[in-house]
Amino acid sequence: MADRLVVVGGGQAAFALVAKLRTLKDMRPITIVSAEASPPYQRPPLSKKYLLGEADLGRLQFRPDSWYPENDVDLQLSTEVTSIDRAAKTVTLSDGTVLSYQFLALATGASPRRLPAEIGGDLKGIYTVRDYLDADRLGLEMTEGRKALVVGGGYIGLEAAAVARGRGLEVTVIEMADRILQRVASPATATILKAIHIARGVDIREKTGLVRLIGEDGRVTAAELSDRLPLPVDVVIVGIGVEPNDKLARDAGLEVSNGIIVDAHARTSDPSIFAMGDCAVLPFEGRRVRLESVQNAVDQAEAAARVIAGGTERYLPKPWFWSDQYDVKLQIAGFCQGYDETLVRPGQREGSVSVWYFRDGRFLAVDAVNDAKAYVVGKKLLELGRTPDRASLEDPAFDLKALTL
Repeated sequence: MADRLVVVGGGQAAFALVAKLRTLKDMRPITIVSAEASPPYQRPPLSKKYLLGEADLGRLQFRPDSWYPENDVDLQLSTEVTSIDRAAKTVTLSDGTVLSYQFLALATGASPRRLPAEIGGDLKGIYTVRDYLDADRLGLEMTEGRKALVVGGGYIGLEAAAVARGRGLEVTVIEMADRILQRVASPATATILKAIHIARGVDIREKTGLVRLIGEDGRVTAAELSDRLPLPVDVVIVGIGVEPNDKLARDAGLEVSNGIIVDAHARTSDPSIFAMGDCAVLPFEGRRVRLESVQNAVDQAEAAARVIAGGTERYLPKPWFWSDQYDVKLQIAGFCQGYDETLVRPGQREGSVSVWYFRDGRFLAVDAVNDAKAYVVGKKLLELGRTPDRASLEDPAFDLKALTL
């Protein structure tokens, strides 16, 4: 079919693109090619509610299986795209099928970094979580009283630590940097979250590296750390970041640099090929960034859908993000990279607090811990392009809503 859209990937961005096209009454033929056995589903809950047993796979799926044929979407599961022929405008699938396309959308996401085999990364009992099968395997290991080592003190690692503690495991988190969340948050936010984890019984060791993992009969039993004697462990959860799945694009000769380079319309260096979500590097405030968030995956995919349907809209990212740890909800609006000043504001409820980021006096972002009002106001200020009055922020009695009037 000459007018076909082929979508590679079965995650948030892939589904958002397809659903938006159908909402726009664009009824072109669509084929989704996904390596997974399940129709598209939400990934973030895998390391939270799914592992805690509070949600099953059916609840995570965006739509029931029947939605796809009802909307004339051909869903090719347990199948991969092995190559792209840009000149012929075709893709070859792992079963040998060749599909022609008018437009191709790469929503291939990102994959967790793994520990190298040289330090024991190939032992059994070591886990990353990308899909529901990963979460299922890890869930079988999470029995009360076992010892878990979490490698990495970013949001992925801290969320894993919270789930492990929630399931009754003894948890140690190690972070090579001077502090947890060093790449993504201020010292103030890191201190707040560190205290929450310590209060729940998590052993957090900063400035601590993993030297090697020790095993018996092919299974991990201990970890040699840079600061102490070997630590007995039963299970290791790795949260040391992700790598964009850009090999398919690179092999096809598209422009790639730590992700697939796209313009403000989500187009790659080939105007017939789009990329979106965690695999895409997009323009943002004069630089190229890769935004790893559900919000960006959805918004960028929907913007791409409008372009595919004939629009000319430019995608202007408005980053927001959240992290659930225990009964604590962290909500982030904005992008704090490059900040030079922060302001900490107590919330109106016990345990609520917000951290406001500035660069050269301009408001960049807010981290809101159990403080929905601060998050909503901060997000609105960013949309309006306003910088809040510092004296007002420093006054705990001031009603933040007044800043958006």
